[in-house]
Amino acid sequence: MLTGPGATIAKARNLRRAMSLPEALLWRELRHRSCGFKFRRQHPAGPFILDFACLESRLAIEIDGEAHDRGSNPARDKARDEWLMTQGYRTLRIPAREVLSNMEAVVALILTHCRPLHQPSAGPPPRTGEE
Repeated sequence: MLTGPGATIAKARNLRRAMSLPEALLWRELRHRSCGFKFRRQHPAGPFILDFACLESRLAIEIDGEAHDRGSNPARDKARDEWLMTQGYRTLRIPAREVLSNMEAVVALILTHCRPLHQPSAGPPPRTGEE
């Protein structure tokens, strides 16, 4: 399981109480329309805190506001994404303005990324042209 040190866990707890508007709105939607997936908010991951995570799908979801484009933030985001990749997690970055303007599409995008392309329990995938 992806987790972090005590200081990161404490900071994540504080951030859950002070979520940004796009994060709070998205959290409300993910809780009610998760299609069977469990999401965590402000989840500690090593030295980082993920806005949202679906551990079963190994997906980190980051809601990026304007600040993510300034100063050293792009380099920090890249380092975080690379670290998560070494842990076996994919990162889905969504602009905050998209959450505010098109929630339906954002939720659909997230759920699409959570679903595996093929479920081994369903047998081998169909051959091309046999769908």
